[in-house]
Amino acid sequence: MSNNLQGMTAIITGGSRGIGRSIAEAYVAQGARVVITSRQQEALDQVAEEIRSAYPGAEVLPFAAHVGDPDQSKACVDAAMAEYGRVDILVNNAGTCPQVGPLVTIDAWAAEKMFQVNQLSVLLWTRLVWEASMRDHGGRIINMASIGGLITEPGIGFYNSTKAAVLHLTRQFAVELGPDVRVNAIAPGLVRTEMVRALWEANEENFKERLPLGRIGEPEDIASAAVFLASDASSWMTGQSMVIDGGALVGHVDSADILDSVSAG
Repeated sequence: MSNNLQGMTAIITGGSRGIGRSIAEAYVAQGARVVITSRQQEALDQVAEEIRSAYPGAEVLPFAAHVGDPDQSKACVDAAMAEYGRVDILVNNAGTCPQVGPLVTIDAWAAEKMFQVNQLSVLLWTRLVWEASMRDHGGRIINMASIGGLITEPGIGFYNSTKAAVLHLTRQFAVELGPDVRVNAIAPGLVRTEMVRALWEANEENFKERLPLGRIGEPEDIASAAVFLASDASSWMTGQSMVIDGGALVGHVDSADILDSVSAG
């Protein structure tokens, strides 16, 4: 079985930067059409043009939508259906962590935003693509979780709780939507993205020395797994979570000390 995605259409939330952009590029390289969505149309247009330049002939539809807004989300899925006629792959990648600190200090607005973007959007977008295409044609859904959903860490406990929910939603959807729709998750460790720049930028040397593989992750590391999960190479796999963390969990490495140093700074 190959990783070829020729002729498939994928929607990638949070697709304008970081892991989402890398997945979009990897899917295009494997022959897929991609719909990238995030909040800023200008940023999406620029990314789409850059992908088309790197992969002549690539079909990329940039569509701005707030991932937690039902009307905007439906408009994006509707646009994908109007442009390509079906949705074969959904990558629920959008995520946010606007506030860190102990659970008892997290402001309600921050908790609500993390719930809406990290957790509720998985339910919303899965339902939308199911109703629009996958109920009739099948498909593959990939949810971006985190190793934080598997452990406890001071400082990002509420973020981690939303990612733990993503892991369970993945299992639940795998049972409810099978056999024609496969649903899996990826649980990354620390990856070099803008969202977590505060963690890795000033502490990379300290962190990577503690990792069994000796480096923090790159978006391409996660994109490779997303290609596998979207392709026929993973055809007998559903309800699972792939941990891709450079060995952080087996090496008992977490971000607590880095968070402390960031807070102190």
